[in-house]
Parts: sequence; structure tokens; C-alpha cells
Amino acid sequence: MISEQLVDLSRLQFAATAMYHFLFVPLTLGMVWLLVIMETVYVMTGQVVWKDMTRFWGKLFGINFALGVTTGITLEFQFGTNWAYYSHYVGDIFGAPLAIEGLMAFFLESTFIGLFFFGWDRLSRPQHLLVTVLMAVGTNLSALWILIANGWMQNPVGAEFSWQTMRMEMTDFWAVVFNPDAQAKFVHTVSAGYVTGAMFVLSISAWYLLRGRDVAFARRSFRVAAAFGLASVCSVIVLGDESGYTVGEAQQTKLAAMEAMWETEPAPASFNLIAGIDEAGQRNRWAVEIPYVMGLIGTRSVTREIPGIREIKARNRERIVNGIAAVAALETLREHRDDAAARETLERTRHDLGFGLLLKKYTADVRQATPEMIDRAMHDTVPRVAPMFWSFRLMVGLGFAMLALFGLAFWSTLKTRRPTPRWLLRWALWMLPAPWIACELGWLVAEYGRQPWTIYGVLPTHLSVSTLSVESLYGSLAGFVGFYTALLAVEMWLMVKFARQGPGSLGTGRYQFEAAHA
Repeated sequence: MISEQLVDLSRLQFAATAMYHFLFVPLTLGMVWLLVIMETVYVMTGQVVWKDMTRFWGKLFGINFALGVTTGITLEFQFGTNWAYYSHYVGDIFGAPLAIEGLMAFFLESTFIGLFFFGWDRLSRPQHLLVTVLMAVGTNLSALWILIANGWMQNPVGAEFSWQTMRMEMTDFWAVVFNPDAQAKFVHTVSAGYVTGAMFVLSISAWYLLRGRDVAFARRSFRVAAAFGLASVCSVIVLGDESGYTVGEAQQTKLAAMEAMWETEPAPASFNLIAGIDEAGQRNRWAVEIPYVMGLIGTRSVTREIPGIREIKARNRERIVNGIAAVAALETLREHRDDAAARETLERTRHDLGFGLLLKKYTADVRQATPEMIDRAMHDTVPRVAPMFWSFRLMVGLGFAMLALFGLAFWSTLKTRRPTPRWLLRWALWMLPAPWIACELGWLVAEYGRQPWTIYGVLPTHLSVSTLSVESLYGSLAGFVGFYTALLAVEMWLMVKFARQGPGSLGTGRYQFEAAHA
């Protein structure tokens, strides 16, 4: 059996790599459309300040894009190095959207990002705008295919397990592409990226306005970011509701853990705003509830119940017991491929095969599993509630705080005769980290909430890892963390350097006085 330490270190390394990578991704997703808006205004009006805005913010976009690519490439290699059995078991399905992302989206955005930076003096205004639009499309297509792959991990549709090859095989490519979980995750994630890009521009523009420098430039940037950010944060909240509904349909365990819902409540269930969670006793010592809200979000009805954690565990225990027969039949077929009885048993119990595999964490022969082992596997099917509960609420709280900020910022730009209040500018500046924190918390809820599965209900995490030494994992983990921390430090240094220089760094001569007095 695979050691628990090996599994934990493999998970930690992948989580650290993914978290670092997603520090760069949302800013890329958001800023690219702000560049499209700014350049569109330049092409329509001919006002040079809009060209300067596109070039200046594009420079910061380019720094972030380059470092994001560096972290993303190594992330994909880990599927082969650290998660070899996962790659073998589901590579035929999971690999397809990743391959399309590389061949279609990544090459598209990489090609046009070069034209964006080096084509200002070689392309006409409409041609360069088209390049910027295609760069934005490529960036979002890249996110689409990656999130299709991730959505399949959350809700594995369009595929079946083949006992002949001992791996998952795709049965419907379009079911994978139009997986409701993947589509909801895509629109929610890219909208969060748009909020991140808007907050970045809003905060730096607020800093310029607080210092009274590059005012004409900063006011226009502030106005664009406020409008784009308000639309984007509204999209995040609305699409987050849709994402909650898809979770309720496909991953009831995750939804129950997010809401600390221990018992099945009469429909429609209430929403626990905050609660005192007692995981050992499987109860909430106290809770502030909002009636009906959770039932409406999770089921879109007033009559359907959302199962509580206790009911889910009892249901999963039955599936684990049925899964024992599935695993036993599969092992029989590996030795005797013509065994009709084993084939019939596997066909009857195949939907519980993954639950039977959960027992492999505790015994090599699942047929020898004791009731205690079955109970431990049953408890494993629900992630720890407290991290899920509080991470989700902090993410939502930050979302509504950003909604208030963007709403007030947009309102302030409508009153053109009055300067933006300094308290609002300070608030905008201090809110700069908020979208990154919210994005990381969102991924924590999505990925930690899927445990103990890499493929929900199909492949347990403890069976997915490569056979590596613990020492090598400690070394590679330290190397990745050190390297990515250095990259993050370089990114922040470059961003601060060019943000302090302001548009004077463009070398146009229009902003030299203000840059010299920064």
C-alpha cells in the first residue's frame, strides 16, 4: 500500500504549484480585456492617451503573462512525475482538453502577444486592435480547455471504466466539453479573473490620484476599471450562484461540508451564515441561519431536500460495501478474463467501484476489510468541514466587499465635476490583494472539497500517486517553493518598479515631468 506521507507530500507539492500558478492567471485573464477596451477607444477616438494606457497596462500584463507561463508548464509535468497512476487511469480523457489547450489556445495567445508588443509601428490601428482581441480570445480559450479538464475531475461524464484495459475510456467527447460543472466553473473563474484585472488597474490608478500625478491618465484608467470591475463582480456573484447549483447536483458531499449541514433539513434548507462547528460531535453548537436560502441555491426549488452529512455518510457506506464486490470481481477478471459470473457482478456494481477502492488505503485485499475499516473509509468520503465552511464564507465576504467598492468607485466617476473622495481612493488601494485571496480560497473549496477523490466517485487520491521516495518529494517540494517564491518576488519587484515609473516609462515624452517627480 502507498504510504500516507507519500500521498500527503504529493498533494502538498501539487497544491503549492497550483496556488503559485494561480497568482498569475487571474490577472492575465482580466487585464487582457481591459487592454481591448482601452485600445478600442483609441481606435475610435484617436486620442493618444488611450494608446498610452494600452501600452502601459500592456507592459504590466506582459510581465505577469511571462511568469504565469513559467509556473503553468511545470504544473502539467507533475501529472506524469507525481501522479503516474492517475495519468494512466484517466489520461485518455483528461489529456484531450489539455492537448487542445496547448495546440489551439496557448499557441494562439503566444503568437498574438508577440504581435501586440512589437506591432505598434508595423500594423494599422484596426489591425493592432484585432491582434489584441485575438490575444484576449486565446487567453480565455486556454482557460476554457483547462477548466473542461478540471470540470471532468469534479463530474466525470462522457466516460466509462473498461475492465479490459483497466482504465477509463471516453465515450462522448461532447459530453465532456459541455459538462455543466465545467461550463459553470469556466464562466465563474474567468469572471473572477476579470475582477482581479479591474482591481489591479483601479488600485494603481487610485495610488496615482492620491499622489496627484498622471491625473488625466489615472482618471481614465480608474473609470474603465470601475465600470469593468462592477460588471465583472456582479457576474461572479450571479455565476457563483449557478456554480453552487451544479455542486448541489453533482457533489452533494462538498455542498454539505461547505454549509456545515450535518442533518437533512426539511425543504427548502436554511443557509448557515456563521456557525460554531463541532466536527467530533458532528453538529453545530450554534448557528445564525437565513431561512430557505440554501435550498433555493442548491436545488432551485422549494420542495427538494439537500442531504446532510450524516445521511451522505450512511449512503456512502452502502456504496463502499457494494464496491467491495466490484473490486473483487475486477481482480478476478484480471486473472480469468472469461469468468462470466465476475463480469456480471462487475457490470451490476461498477458504479460503486471507486467506493470499493477507498478501502485500498487500509487493506490490500478489500474482501478482508473489517467493519472498522469500512467505517474509516466512510468518514474519509467527507472532507473536514471547518476549512470548507470558513473558506467559502471569507471568499463570499470579499466578493461583496469588492461589489461595494466597485459600485462606489463607478458612482464617483459619474460625478465628473468632483474629485474622487480620498477615503475611496485609499480603500481601493488597500483592497488590491482581495481578488487574489478570494480566488485562492475558491480553489481551496473546489479542490479540497473533492477529497478523497482525484476523479470524484471514480479514483481515490491515495491510488493516484507515483511510486516515489519521500526524500525526493521533500527535495522537489523545497525546490519548487524556492523557485516559485523567487519568481513571485521578481514579478512584484518589476510590477512595483514600472508602476512607480508610471506612463513616463513609455518614453513618449508626454509624462516625463510627472515620472521624474514620482
